[in-house]
Amino acid sequence: MSTPPGLLTARSALFLDFDGTLAELAPRPDAVVIPGELLSLLERLHAQLGGAVALITGRAQADIEPMIAPLQLPAAYEHGAVRRAEWGMVSLDPEQVPDLGPALAAANALASRHPGLLVEHKHTAMALHFRLAPELEAACVSAMQASVQHTPGLQLLRGKAVVEVKSARVNKGHAIQAFMAEAPFSGRIPLFAGDDVTDEAGFEVVQRLGGAGIKVGDGHSCALHRIADPLALRAWLAKTSPELSTP
Repeated sequence: MSTPPGLLTARSALFLDFDGTLAELAPRPDAVVIPGELLSLLERLHAQLGGAVALITGRAQADIEPMIAPLQLPAAYEHGAVRRAEWGMVSLDPEQVPDLGPALAAANALASRHPGLLVEHKHTAMALHFRLAPELEAACVSAMQASVQHTPGLQLLRGKAVVEVKSARVNKGHAIQAFMAEAPFSGRIPLFAGDDVTDEAGFEVVQRLGGAGIKVGDGHSCALHRIADPLALRAWLAKTSPELSTP
């Protein structure tokens, strides 16, 4: 699979994951480095596509927005549980805020015994990161599985050096569908780039809607196209953007 030059056009709606897709992964989420040219590239694409560019990320709004300031983009945070539309924030459905108490307690207990682990508590989800202690992967997965076993409505996600707990009613595919039902995304051809298993639901949706997914990096995927890494994705977007014209 490859990413053809003409895949992104003036009729596209562009959806982009953040960590591992636009920016390289870091040992800790708060250590992600934003390449200097990325903000100007996103700003240019946002203008050229009539505003139809959105971030689709598992990260919290409070983490991402300061990194891309002063740029403000439509975005789905925490896998879509928190969504910023082109005109502002969409209210949270209370049912999307699950009981994370048992999962947080289990994660904090494990992290207190192993300094290499990091617990990330968001509004509607939590994540246990083990990138600095990869030998603890099995222990992290086991602890999180046990913590959600008796809590209805929760889903366990295994990503790159992370185990995440979120509402089973929320995923990136649902977030993209919501954007595609409203301006300026509606009527366009969706394109979604992501790097992790959490992005597969997004790939499925954009391809069902006649668009395409781009898998960044290695690993099995349902995405129709593939690109090597975030650097290659940014280079492809930068090369493509001068060819776009405002629809």
